[in-house]
Amino acid sequence: MDVHIHSAITASWRKSGNAAAGGGTAAQSKRRSPVREENLKQAIFGLALALFLTPALAGNYQPVDVTRLPEGKQTNLGLYLSAPEAFKMKSEGGAGVLFIDIRTKGEIQFVGAPTVIDQNIPFMEIDNPARWDQRSNRYAMSLNPDFVGAVAALAARANLGKGDPIILMCRSGDRSARAVNVLQQAGYAKVYSVVDGFEGDVSPAGRRELNGWKNADLPWSYKISESQAYIR
Repeated sequence: MDVHIHSAITASWRKSGNAAAGGGTAAQSKRRSPVREENLKQAIFGLALALFLTPALAGNYQPVDVTRLPEGKQTNLGLYLSAPEAFKMKSEGGAGVLFIDIRTKGEIQFVGAPTVIDQNIPFMEIDNPARWDQRSNRYAMSLNPDFVGAVAALAARANLGKGDPIILMCRSGDRSARAVNVLQQAGYAKVYSVVDGFEGDVSPAGRRELNGWKNADLPWSYKISESQAYIR
């Protein structure tokens, strides 16, 4: 149980016990007891409901300070979300908010994806045939020339326009920032970048364990539906 919830419940029990031990006769305390018990039950139920409706964050989750974003994570629109905030916006906005995972098809298949995405539309893909990028010491990647068109098609199917909210998520917030700028240049006005992405930032130990969708314990899966897949 979350430590704050546990503390609140403990305080409620202590308050109830102190009230019973305080003023009034034993008979009066007994007569008031059902009311106190009912109030306590309601308080516990409310706390449990709040815990259920609020994304449970992993103990080591470290939110990104959006006022101190590195240049590579900044966008022209300046609209940023943490992974938990993105989940909240999509959960509350439903079909009125597009949530697009812009990672490669390989990342989606082998690393997993949020269950609530509308579609995977890669912003970049590994070159085919493969090339080696000597500067970054990894497989070379190129921009997906169909990216803007695929986003437009998805928005049209959802009856949404260029002024409606779109959330973009990549691995850790760099590609999504670049993708936001591309969509902004195409006329989209309300595009958010998830600053910690799906896997999050790299810790001093060299692992992606600080933040991100996975480390926030938000819903994800290795499986996506055909409607969520990018098939080109």
